[in-house]
Amino acid sequence: MTALAPPTFDDVLAARERITPYLQPTALNRYPALDELTGAEVWVKHENHQPVCNFKVRGGVNLVAQLSDDERGRGVVTASTGNHGQSIAFAAEIFGVRAIICVPEGANPVKVASIRGLGAEIVEHGRDFDDAREHCETLAAEHGYRYIHSGNEPHLIAGVGTETLEILERQPELDAVIVPIGGGSGAAGACISAAALAPQTKVIGVQSEAAPAAYRA
Repeated sequence: MTALAPPTFDDVLAARERITPYLQPTALNRYPALDELTGAEVWVKHENHQPVCNFKVRGGVNLVAQLSDDERGRGVVTASTGNHGQSIAFAAEIFGVRAIICVPEGANPVKVASIRGLGAEIVEHGRDFDDAREHCETLAAEHGYRYIHSGNEPHLIAGVGTETLEILERQPELDAVIVPIGGGSGAAGACISAAALAPQTKVIGVQSEAAPAAYRA
């Protein structure tokens, strides 16, 4: 297996240029009631205003935009419980690429409907994400699809790093940026941008107590 080069801040800057025709910067707003509730000055990055209502679309567009003609012709396959799948489906629709999204049985029906509405094919398999991912990898090997890992993809990480780039260009003196861990791409992208633009700013990753894998690691 070929080792993947980790993304750099230059990759984040290039990603911004690449995604700008398709995605606009989102609002960064402050709310007095939230400040009062937390006892801090809090800025909210409204990635819910993205076309698929989450930040991952930044990475999807950046990655699919860079696929080779051969990869586009073969189509892409990935596994998701919702947001990543919507990201890849959105980007694949833009660039005219066939996309197959493997989801576990019982995945969020609203997100599954969104993925399907964006033109991607849905394959339901297994009881959880790992079951769907293993099936996805099997399909990629059998049919030659370009497999897109939900986290271990430098282009995804560079793309989602543009969110923190926008935050820190607007508010460079922040004490901390708080990000969800999930599969790790968003947190990794945040670290790249923060290290380059505001090394004094902490990046704090958050997980649910019910799913604390990264915290335990």
